Amino acid sequence: MEYILVLIISIAIVTFVLTKQKHKNSSVEDRNLELEKNLSSKEEIINNLQSKKEVLEVRLAEFEELKTENTIIKERLKNTENERNDIKTKNTTHENNEEARNEALRKSLEQSNTLQKSLNNEKERLNDERVQEKEQQMLDMKRLWVQHEKDVESHIRGICKDYLLKYISQEDFPYPRNKPDNTIEISDQLIIFDAKSPASDDLENFPKYIKTQTESLKKYSQHSDVKKDMYLVIPSNTLKVIHQYTYNLGDYYVFVITKDSLEPIIRSLIKIQEFESVEKLSPEDRDDICRIIGKFAHTTKRRIQIDQFFAEEFLETLKKAKTQLPEEILKSVVEFEGAEKLNPPMEKRNKKILVENLASKKIELDKEIEIRDIPEIEAIITFKDDKRDKLK
Repeated sequence: MEYILVLIISIAIVTFVLTKQKHKNSSVEDRNLELEKNLSSKEEIINNLQSKKEVLEVRLAEFEELKTENTIIKERLKNTENERNDIKTKNTTHENNEEARNEALRKSLEQSNTLQKSLNNEKERLNDERVQEKEQQMLDMKRLWVQHEKDVESHIRGICKDYLLKYISQEDFPYPRNKPDNTIEISDQLIIFDAKSPASDDLENFPKYIKTQTESLKKYSQHSDVKKDMYLVIPSNTLKVIHQYTYNLGDYYVFVITKDSLEPIIRSLIKIQEFESVEKLSPEDRDDICRIIGKFAHTTKRRIQIDQFFAEEFLETLKKAKTQLPEEILKSVVEFEGAEKLNPPMEKRNKKILVENLASKKIELDKEIEIRDIPEIEAIITFKDDKRDKLK
């Protein structure tokens, strides 16, 4: 503002000088008058400039205030922009984190779905395997039942050949009607071994079927040369549903046995052949013979029950090993299993199994157990039917 004032004064002086030069030839009065007029005019100009100066000063003050406010606003704006940038950065970070979480959640969900699908497939596979195992077991049982009559016949023929007994087939049975499956002749008596198998998959009706068959054997007891002790030979895998092994039907007895008990029973019957006639035996001898036959029958059945029990336990353990062992360990187990081989003693037709040798072997095992300080194990096994059936 001072610069403007100086400029105005300078203009005024220059104007004055020029005016004075222009009218230097005029009279002093005129010049004075002119000067007064000019001075008055300049004073007015100065007053106007002073007024403008004041206005400009006011505006300058307002401008300074606006400038200060502008600076403050700029500072606030800058702070706001910084805050906005921070918020934007945080928002971007949050969005990235959220996207990462969503991606991780998506992958986790996909993995869960994959795992669930894998578990479902494994469950279906295991179910299918169980179904197949059940079906295979049933097929094996059916196959065994179908072959049962032929196996029993073949086994009895082999026993008769080993002990020089006469085997009588159905075609050679001396009576035209009611021919049994297998018959052997001991001491001029015909001993009947009839093979029986389940007719269907349902074993619940098999005991009733066996009871019915025992009654149907009455047709053979009518012949004088047919021994009144008759035998029904059933498959060993049906023993679990049989609860009665001896039937006293008045005129004759019926014993329910398996193929495994054929040889000891036939050997017991051969023992009786050493006597001239049963009538000459003393009551004690008869009791001893019956006791031995009963012991053979009971021991055979109990051994079959125990073998079946452990067979089921071993099968269950194998199933658990297949499903519960880690995959790597299971592979190693399969490899070791393939490398193993059991070589049980081979049975030779002309080589007898002596009781003395078996007893000596047992003594050796007992000594080995005692030396190695192996504790004795008392096994308590519970079966569905734990009755000690006795032959009457």
